[in-house]
Amino acid sequence: MRTALLTHADGLAHVTPTGMPEQVARLAYVQRALEDLDLLRVDPPLADDASIALCHPRSYIDFVRSKIPAHGFAGLDRETDAETFLSPTSENAIWRAVGGAVKAVDMVLDDEAQNAFVAMRPPGHHAEQSLPMGFCIFGNVAIAAKHALEVHGLDRVAVVDFDVHHGNGTQALLQDDPQALVITSQQIPLWPGTGQAEDRGPHGTVLNIPLAPGTDGAHAIAAYEAKVIPALMAHKPDLILISAGFDAHQDDPLAQLNWSVDTFVRLTEMITKAARTLCKGRVVSVLEGGYDLDALAACARAHVQSLIKAAQ
Repeated sequence: MRTALLTHADGLAHVTPTGMPEQVARLAYVQRALEDLDLLRVDPPLADDASIALCHPRSYIDFVRSKIPAHGFAGLDRETDAETFLSPTSENAIWRAVGGAVKAVDMVLDDEAQNAFVAMRPPGHHAEQSLPMGFCIFGNVAIAAKHALEVHGLDRVAVVDFDVHHGNGTQALLQDDPQALVITSQQIPLWPGTGQAEDRGPHGTVLNIPLAPGTDGAHAIAAYEAKVIPALMAHKPDLILISAGFDAHQDDPLAQLNWSVDTFVRLTEMITKAARTLCKGRVVSVLEGGYDLDALAACARAHVQSLIKAAQ
């Protein structure tokens, strides 16, 4: 089987104010980096509200839709930061970002693709139940995980988040479900300030891996070998989802980890190898952060090439 790519021009229509790191160019760079690869290319659909409601209350979904401005920008943050904005053309991008993650799960579980990469924006791993923050509006990966459990009837899923910032939203949305394992590595100290190792969630199904500023790829790979892979093996998921943030790269302006493109290749290889053992190689990866445009493009391309290799 092949690797599916789910991306859409609507993701370029989610415009943010000048100077914001989460910008239209992020997706444009990723799309260009992937354009010559042999991928099963699929348009992500607009998510239905019922899918989003797997993780977010209807009142919050209505709130987001009501805040789409007629012109200019509308800030969504509720006393958390000043980074999450809507523009007049954001709605389809937001709903397709969720729809792409859900569609990717459908394709992988229905054996239409071996694995998939969802290249959409805005990202999602900071969004909590009724709280947008850190550029994120809906929990794309968390919703996809709940879709796999509740619609497809899987027994267990796992999320591996290697974004440099803690996936606080994914943890908040999934930690009450013992069927979902949430593994997230992050630089600490760093915004949003959560993700300490002792935080295991109410069912012990959260694994937080703090990494000190300056941590290089070799140390990160060692941490994944020692902690992440054993946790996956113990949980025995039927599907692995990846929150693929590439802001741990040494050139990223928002953090201080020293990973290289090869680090992301190695981590992807480790996760896909585990997936072959645990769940017939079924992996869905969803774009999160990454704010140096050239590094983002190079890392995303290498990550997808690793997915393609794993699908062969």
